Amino acid sequence: MDGFGYAYSAANSSPSHDVIYENVARFLEGVPPGSTVLDMGCGNGTFLSRFRGRGWRLQGTDLSPTGIEIARSTFPDIEFFLADASGPTGYAAERVGQIDAIISTEVIEHLYDPRTFLRNVYDILKPGGIFILSTPYHGYLKSLLMAVTGKMESHFTVLWDHGHIKFWSRKTLTFVLDEAGFIEIRFAGSGRFPYLWKSMVMCGRKPLLDTK
Repeated sequence: MDGFGYAYSAANSSPSHDVIYENVARFLEGVPPGSTVLDMGCGNGTFLSRFRGRGWRLQGTDLSPTGIEIARSTFPDIEFFLADASGPTGYAAERVGQIDAIISTEVIEHLYDPRTFLRNVYDILKPGGIFILSTPYHGYLKSLLMAVTGKMESHFTVLWDHGHIKFWSRKTLTFVLDEAGFIEIRFAGSGRFPYLWKSMVMCGRKPLLDTK
């Protein structure tokens, strides 16, 4: 383990990457060449690397030293920063209003203070910029099925150090995105079957005129 929770040994792809990629890519459609696209919580950089060749300036941030080391050596054409981009200082403070699009996949469920994270995402984005995030899906039918099949305890990952501490539904994630100031919020279920989705991908836009 790194001091911040995650250690990486290779530039391997996570199983969740295949589940969410199609919807993340769809929400990124329309981002023009020359735009800066930031992956907040990029890990070892493998998911961000899927978007090379689109004419974007790709950047990734993570708190894992091993993740960033592997990312830099494996994908030298991408800029990686060992940084907490969701904090009020450092990377985020130096780039307020400079990023065209931000992605953050399977991160927000690990955060003690997701509202501060979302406020910083909002501040970093340019007016009109988009934010795309994914997180495990939770809804009534899925929760009911896990309960009756005895899967609930293992799903809550209480024995996984640095595991999931927030369990989001479409309703709750929409609420905090709206609260943070995002508009045009869109939803896509990813993996498995409708209403039993493995993850959900959501997208919001920072208004062109920031009235916050």
